[in-house]
Amino acid sequence: MRYDSAKLLLVVDLIATFVFGLEGALAAVESDLDLFGVLVLAFATALAGGLFRDLLIGAIPPASIRDWRYPTVAFLGGAVVCLWHTTVSHVPQEFIVVLDAAGLSLFAVAGATKALHYKIHPFLAVLMGGITGVGGGTVRDILLARVPTVLRSDIYAVAALAGAAITVAGLRANLPPTLTAILGSVSCFVLRVVAVSRHWNLPRVAHP
Repeated sequence: MRYDSAKLLLVVDLIATFVFGLEGALAAVESDLDLFGVLVLAFATALAGGLFRDLLIGAIPPASIRDWRYPTVAFLGGAVVCLWHTTVSHVPQEFIVVLDAAGLSLFAVAGATKALHYKIHPFLAVLMGGITGVGGGTVRDILLARVPTVLRSDIYAVAALAGAAITVAGLRANLPPTLTAILGSVSCFVLRVVAVSRHWNLPRVAHP
């Protein structure tokens, strides 16, 4: 069971890496960056969240540096966008939102699961899931000189935390890892997409 859980974690982590690699590269194309810039954004968006998580939980060196599959998958996402840039330039914004939500949900689940594997307290494991989900997008926005999505967008970090919390609760209740991953990722994905479509936001602090 431990092997199956670790294998599932790796698969989810790599899928999320590819999805965020695509998303970062798409953001780079939208911002009119050159080929190098596209690959840098793909790499940073795909791997920064997992890098932060691994450093915080003591998984040293981080998987994104230790395992060649992570940067390879991230650059593959960027290469896909580069090769089909003409088609990519006409991708509707709705698709970008869905792609981002997919990556967010998968990384939230993977981050929380890995934190539990490293014996991190469940509450902090939920936070690690949130950090894994939003870290790459935050670095992407900083590199593009934008206010990070996590600080201004419709239920972004909250969706990642919700998915991570469901994942942690399921694993602590000894539910099958695959079922737990599905429940956590679907919950995060649905919450994020519905929040965007309905323009849900957390209350803002009123200023004079």
